Formats: sequence, C-alpha cells, structure tokens
Amino acid sequence: MLKTSAFTLVLVAVVAVAWAIPKRDDIIKSPHNPLEHDSLHAAHFDDNNHNPQYDHEQFLGEDEAKSFDQLPPEESRRRLGIIVDKIDEDKDGSITMYELKQWILYTKRRYIDEDVGRQWKHHNSNNSDTIPWETYKKNVYGFMDSLTKEEKEHEENGISYKSMLGRDRRRWAQADQNLDDALNREEFTAFLHPEEHPLMRDVVLDETIEDIDKNKDGKISAEEYIGDMYRAAEPNEEEPEWVTSERDTFIKFRDVDGDGFLDREEVRAWVVPKGFDHAESEAMHLIFEADVDNDEKLTKSEILDKYDIFVGSQATDFGEALARHDEF
Repeated sequence: MLKTSAFTLVLVAVVAVAWAIPKRDDIIKSPHNPLEHDSLHAAHFDDNNHNPQYDHEQFLGEDEAKSFDQLPPEESRRRLGIIVDKIDEDKDGSITMYELKQWILYTKRRYIDEDVGRQWKHHNSNNSDTIPWETYKKNVYGFMDSLTKEEKEHEENGISYKSMLGRDRRRWAQADQNLDDALNREEFTAFLHPEEHPLMRDVVLDETIEDIDKNKDGKISAEEYIGDMYRAAEPNEEEPEWVTSERDTFIKFRDVDGDGFLDREEVRAWVVPKGFDHAESEAMHLIFEADVDNDEKLTKSEILDKYDIFVGSQATDFGEALARHDEF
C-alpha cells in the first residue's frame, strides 16, 4: 500500500488463475491499489524511495516490461527509440504530456485486452456470446469438489479457497448487468478488471475493506492500516521511518472524523479519490524525471539518456528475451 494514495481504483483480492488450478501457495493478498504497485506488489514510492519497476510497467505494460528487464542497455535503448517514435504522434521531435498520457492509456488498454482475450478463449471454447457462471466455476474451482470442508476453509494470509469462490461469485453478480448469470465480453472484462469500471467500485471497495479489516468489525484501525503494508521481521524490530510517516498520514489525512478508524466512506476517499487522472499523473512524473531543459516536454535524446526510468535493463538472458511485437 502506498503512502501517496492519490491513484485510482482498487483491485481486489486474489482471482484464481484462469487456466490453472490455484495452489495454496498462490493464495496471497493482492495489493489494494494496483495502479500504485508493480506486478511484484512493490509500491511506487516507499517514503522517498522510488521503485522504477512501477514506471516500467506503466510505460510498457506488465508483460513487455518483463521482456525489457532481460535486455542489455544497448538493446533497451534501441527498442525504446522505436517506441518513442510511435509516441510522437505529430512527428515534431518532442513528446508532450498529452502524447505520453495517451501512450500510457494505450499500454494499459492493450494489457487488459490481451488478458481478457486469453481468459475469454480459455473459458469459452465454443466461442459463444457469453460465459455462464457454472462454466467459469467448473474451470477455476472444480478441483474443490474433491476437497474436504477443512481444506476448503483453510486460510493462508486470511484467504481460503472458499472465500475466493465467494468473492468471485459476488463480483460476477455485480458484473452481470442483465442478470442472466452469464457474462458477455464487456461484462467479463469488468469482472476481471474491476478497477476500470465505475459500476464495480462498491464490490472492490468491499473486498479492500475485507482484506485489511482483520477483526471483521467493518472498519479499519490504524494497526490494521499499517499491518497491511508492513510487518516486522523480528519481535521488537524498530519501525522504518516511512511507517512512522504512514501513521501520521492515517491520523492527519485518512481518519477524517478523528475516531481512530477508517469507515467505508473514508476508505473510499482514500482508494478512489475523486477527479484523479492516473495516466496524467504518471506522465507528469516521467517528464519530471527526464526533462533536463525544463521545457515540460521530452526529446528523444532526453528519454534515451534516462532509458532506465522508462524501461530498465538487467542485462541478463538476452538470448531468451524476445519481445512479443514485430516492430522490434
């Protein structure tokens, strides 16, 4: 969970992997603010420490960022240069905030479309217009038929197979706008990526509160708030400074009525801030990081000079790191 919480909607707890039976080790708590975390659940900022992987995934998309991570610096720069030419829509040699924002939105849509396409094909082998709940349930949770009651209810990090099934059922019902207990592709997209659909806000808000509210009293205490993002490795371990800062943030900004807890509306204001444009914020951040001459736009050379901010490189396994797209 991030200290700078001004990013959009929340993403839920675990949705079972669509083409595989979930293993107990896979039952982990997802971050509640997906747009503030990278795919490894690392926050964009922890105190003043910046996590560049977050920017890589926003700029490239999660899958493409993984490919770039394996490339040597020279190849990363070359491929980044091809991307920059695509971002520069008017071909004037400069990347404006608008152009960068449009690219970030494009990579986000591309990732969602590809993810939905893979799962739609898996659950819809007959190429029907809709996927019935029973079909999805059988594909993802059919293995539970052979489990004992204890195995179904066994919890890891507060989540069990039974609770996963219940959450998916509730989210499915919310996405099912025509109440036929089957989802068309648009509804299925809302089910898989509720952070993108206003109609799904309440159900993901429910899931967020359920994940953090360990004593199930319907509200979030300061300790539950901190416990969601930090756990001491050893007894009596001194808290990092950023945790102390988070406690102050809880008191001064999150807990509006000062009762020591976050109620539903305070959580909503925290994770779904009104009027916030995530893509624009990320574009502004990237320009701030790379704009050497402070003209509020980026040249190709400025971007390539700061390639590690945009794409990164670990310079390993180059022979196996082939990009997905023909343009490379």
